[in-house]
Amino acid sequence: MKIVHAADLHIDSPLLGLSRYESAPVDRLRGATRRAFENLIELCLEEQAAVLLIAGDVFDGDWRDYSTGLFFAAQLSRLRQAGVRVVLAAGNHDAQSHITRELRLPENVRVLSTRKPESVLFEDIGVAVHGQGFPQRDVTEDLAASYPLAVRGLLNVGLLHTALGGGRFGHATYAPTSLEVLRSRGYDYWALGHIHTREVVSLEPLTIFPGNLQGRHAYETGEKGATVLTVSDGRVVEHRHQPLDTVRWVRCRVDVTDAMSGDDVVQLARKSLSEAAAQADGRLLAARIELVGATRAHAALLRAPEHWTAELRAMSLDLGQGDVWLERVKLETMAREASLAGFDLAVREDALGQLVAQIESLTDDPSVLAPLAARFTDLKKKLPAQLTEGEEAAAGVPRDRPLLRIDEVDYIASILPEVKELLLARLGEGEGS
Repeated sequence: MKIVHAADLHIDSPLLGLSRYESAPVDRLRGATRRAFENLIELCLEEQAAVLLIAGDVFDGDWRDYSTGLFFAAQLSRLRQAGVRVVLAAGNHDAQSHITRELRLPENVRVLSTRKPESVLFEDIGVAVHGQGFPQRDVTEDLAASYPLAVRGLLNVGLLHTALGGGRFGHATYAPTSLEVLRSRGYDYWALGHIHTREVVSLEPLTIFPGNLQGRHAYETGEKGATVLTVSDGRVVEHRHQPLDTVRWVRCRVDVTDAMSGDDVVQLARKSLSEAAAQADGRLLAARIELVGATRAHAALLRAPEHWTAELRAMSLDLGQGDVWLERVKLETMAREASLAGFDLAVREDALGQLVAQIESLTDDPSVLAPLAARFTDLKKKLPAQLTEGEEAAAGVPRDRPLLRIDEVDYIASILPEVKELLLARLGEGEGS
């Protein structure tokens, strides 16, 4: 007998900021969560699964319209026709949706109570599923502590949307619990949800976060999918991860230490991106390139970042023929000693030397930055909200770097080295090394 365990489907989850990206495959990205769910249904049919367990966050909050819910119900109807049972526990995002209030799901679907834990017994196949959904978004109590004890003679499964012990990067600490609490229930398997990275938490009892079905941004990288359990003689004898994603996100850190020019950087990035595309196994590859290392190409990259970003995008389009999309380029390189930035320019008496001396004086005494910070207050009000408030943070995505707090002295002081590098690269063009 097979049981399939999935979580964090986030069907029709909005992908923020796509309009800012030239040539972004918008339709393929926006439809990825639906295609991944269709793949989940196909997996259940191919494996002739007896039960599909969904551990929360089917949706991403309230629906924009009924098409999201109707799509979900239609796919589950395919399982009804094949005799596949579905047990669903609402997660923190589902607490805002209409799923339990206004949409009637097929009769093969059991949505667990959000008021208290309950048990669903499938005695004909020897399975008992215990669980509770989220009554509201912020659940801070240990739901698992109130789950019923195991039913003798059946395979007992706990269905739970939880942060477990907390401390997992990028995830709120909802329904926190511990392995000790989980073990106290006497279950054979714990089907968890909420954490978007696959994790086998424990073997005794077998406890798994399957991760989400489909990565949605550059922090949800690698294979995404569901867990398939093989049950024999009332116990789980095998578990495996089955990739189901249709868009594969990857962060390519490209060491450009040996690059002598921007063209060399592009070639190194092409090699890294080509390897990632091969591992995507025909899926759309959504890549973020992170250029790192102390390189002689640093000044060229700083002088014309838009140009080299465009070169990298053109390379990715040529490489993938539509199946590779470059989401973003991050420049994290440094100047080599032989570059202009490596010289002690502050002792020079020309304009470049005076500029460097002025920047270094600000670094030595950050207190003199206070008047400058005050002057930036009005400028900050005119900047786009995603720079000052954080569009990614609003979507629950970790930030790469601090937001533009240009009206704060400590922030200005922290970016002075970067300012110096940028000015030297652009103003020092034509200087000898």
